[in-house]
Amino acid sequence: MASTSVQTEKVNTGPPADGRTSAGPHSGPARGRQRLTGIAPYLLLLPAVAATLVLLGWPLVKNGMLSFQNLNMRQLIQHLTEWNGVENYRETLGSDEFWQVTRRSVIFTAVNVGLIMLLGTFVGLLLARLGTRMRLLLSVGLVLAWAMPVIAATTVYQWLFAQRFGVVNWVLDKLGWHSMADYDWTGDQFSTFFVVTVLLVWQSIPFVAINLYAATTTIPKELYEAAAMDGAGAWKSFTSVTFPYLKPFLLATTFLEVIWIFKAFPQIFAINEGGPDRLTETLPVYAFVEGVGNQHYGMGAAISVLTILILLGLTAYYLRTVLKQEEDER
Repeated sequence: MASTSVQTEKVNTGPPADGRTSAGPHSGPARGRQRLTGIAPYLLLLPAVAATLVLLGWPLVKNGMLSFQNLNMRQLIQHLTEWNGVENYRETLGSDEFWQVTRRSVIFTAVNVGLIMLLGTFVGLLLARLGTRMRLLLSVGLVLAWAMPVIAATTVYQWLFAQRFGVVNWVLDKLGWHSMADYDWTGDQFSTFFVVTVLLVWQSIPFVAINLYAATTTIPKELYEAAAMDGAGAWKSFTSVTFPYLKPFLLATTFLEVIWIFKAFPQIFAINEGGPDRLTETLPVYAFVEGVGNQHYGMGAAISVLTILILLGLTAYYLRTVLKQEEDER
């Protein structure tokens, strides 16, 4: 009997039939697979992070180093490195011209973003109301306008607003405004900004409109039916149903448009190179003119760094506003 008991005990304490050890299912190869599954997302992100660091991070570092140097054509040809500390920043921040350009850039961005969001929202809501054929036709037109290269679109607008053979002057002359027959749209600050604003708004509306239309498709139709049963009209339905659903999208899109307009360079520079008399320069154009145009490369780098810091400040303000609104809604 004792012998039988010992044999039974030995059999019961042997390895399981499926080959697993007594350490459990999380040992050996299983634990290795679990660890690999945990780090797999980070491995997938690694190429994108590496590309970002190489293509964006390294140029930012080089630009930051350049902003602390006195670099003009002589130093560039002779491969000299002359460090001057924060002198470029001190001279830039002490210049009245820099603050005038900054104020101009902020006003220019606010006007453009306001027009873009207003007209883009209107077109997006119009897409939601149109029939299938008209919606498809309008969507194709928006996509074509959005897909046009920036320089190509800018060239077209230069032709449209040309002084002697421009289509705009010809149409205005035919409509009775004969004084506009040879009007120079790039001859003063206001008219130049008007042309640039029309161009930027035309390029930006498709992004806002198409994305807003996509957002409207996620709104449950039952909410509109309930609002109609409560006697809500079109405006009341918009303020109580549509706008609350679109509010996060509008905030995000507004923020993206602020960044895109604030850093707009090719449209402004191609239209009139920041003229006349440098009165239409925004911060990106100002940095280019001071750095490359006047061959003060360290100064241009300092201005570009300050521009980035301003954009980071706007980003921080936006994130703070969004987080505060989320806390209020809880």
